[in-house]
Amino acid sequence: MKKPGDLAARLAVALVGLPVVLGALGAGGWVLSLLVALVAVLGSREFYNLARLRGAEPFDVMGSAAAGGLVLLAGAEPVFEPFAARALWIILAVGGASLARSLRARWPEGSPLAAFTSTLGGIVYVGLPLSFVPLLRALGDGALAEASGAPGAGFFVPMAFVLLPLLTTWAGDSAAYFVGHAVGRTKLAPAISPGKTVEGSLGGAAGAVAAAAAVSALWLSDLPVRAVPVAAAAGIGLGLAVVTQAGDLVESVLKREAGVKDSGNLLPGHGGILDRLDALLGAFPLTWLLLALVWELA
Repeated sequence: MKKPGDLAARLAVALVGLPVVLGALGAGGWVLSLLVALVAVLGSREFYNLARLRGAEPFDVMGSAAAGGLVLLAGAEPVFEPFAARALWIILAVGGASLARSLRARWPEGSPLAAFTSTLGGIVYVGLPLSFVPLLRALGDGALAEASGAPGAGFFVPMAFVLLPLLTTWAGDSAAYFVGHAVGRTKLAPAISPGKTVEGSLGGAAGAVAAAAAVSALWLSDLPVRAVPVAAAAGIGLGLAVVTQAGDLVESVLKREAGVKDSGNLLPGHGGILDRLDALLGAFPLTWLLLALVWELA
């Protein structure tokens, strides 16, 4: 159970963080890209700190710079094809540099394999998924002028493709928490996260599906171009429910292996950046993939 002080801190962070997130999503462009790049840098550093607790010696400056750089690269030209090609070259270049450096600086006293894999892991686990935020935001550019006129469309339509994974993940997480505490009996993964239950997981999936359908009904189903029907959005919500719950368990494994409760202490009452992003790291790229599939089959 959360202490009153923890709950007050969580509320304070939410009151500050939500306007910042919505403002950056509304502004788009470099405002959003710089904010997400900063989050990528901070999140990757938390990942490297977890790796250090297990004895690895990652090249965190190189890795964090690459993680933030991928987000900025996506923001500079938020089109998937050119971004994917350039991102691959960056990952290969940093991977090669970290491998060479690990062999030179981590041998024979250190562990070059752990240094190389952990450095690359921070980029792929944190930076690459967050690069899909500006890519998703760019999908909403130009949609405002032809929006259906739904209430709030003037503000929300341009960022609705980012709100789809955000609100779906948050709704699913909240539903899982309340359903699990109310009727949860069967442990989902007791060796990883003893508090999670199968009943809570199913409740979370239902909440995610409902939230995704609601986002579609409000802002995406009537778009003249790249519309997302409610039924398709519900399917996306189900896919996101699976990936986000898995992402939560993945970070729990990383923290348990490192022997810590939270990935950091940057956010009072919440823990670290990764504690807030664990589910979303898989949600952003999966949303992009499933949207592309919906439009391809339309």
